Amino acid sequence: MSVQLGDLAPNFDAKTSVGPINFYEYLGDSWGVLFSHPADYTPVCTTELGKTAQLSAEFEKRGVKVLALSVDSLEKHAGWIQDINETQHTNVHFPIIADEDKSIANAYGMIHPNASETFTVRSLFIIGPDKKIKLTITYPASTGRNFFEVLRVIDSLQLTAQYSVATPADWKEGEDVIVVPAITTEAAIQKFPKGVRVVKPYLRYTPQPNK
Repeated sequence: MSVQLGDLAPNFDAKTSVGPINFYEYLGDSWGVLFSHPADYTPVCTTELGKTAQLSAEFEKRGVKVLALSVDSLEKHAGWIQDINETQHTNVHFPIIADEDKSIANAYGMIHPNASETFTVRSLFIIGPDKKIKLTITYPASTGRNFFEVLRVIDSLQLTAQYSVATPADWKEGEDVIVVPAITTEAAIQKFPKGVRVVKPYLRYTPQPNK
């Protein structure tokens, strides 16, 4: 079983490094990032959780709550967090879920049997305030994630949820965006007073509307 874009994110109760949580209650009206790790005390995972902690202010200013998950125990999590804080020069304060029975991993399709029958792959889910899956990314166990890309995607998702625009390849906050095809050029000119640049009838750019 795995979840796909637009699906309702499965709710769950879990033991975590900051105490028991209910996923939906923890998120509240916020956006969420849920991401899994193959195991505690592994080198790539250590750098990933460290980077996430270092970027905590960036997630917070976007109204995003972060949770990590592995199938190891709370006892292991506690020792590993100390290692992460020491080696990555940070302070991990977001929850790390102890999914020992793999129930959450299975609900989200985080275990890929052809990669490993026991460990979770590097799955990442971005979840909107409506509790629906907005993005999924899956990396193999050997490759660490780019969390600046995660932040870039969140910026795009939050922008396009508010306005009738899409973001082009390699788009970054503050750059021009694309008018969606459903809006005519005439309507776009009225809707986006900063201007509309027509390259092709189907390819129209406008400055980022909330800047």
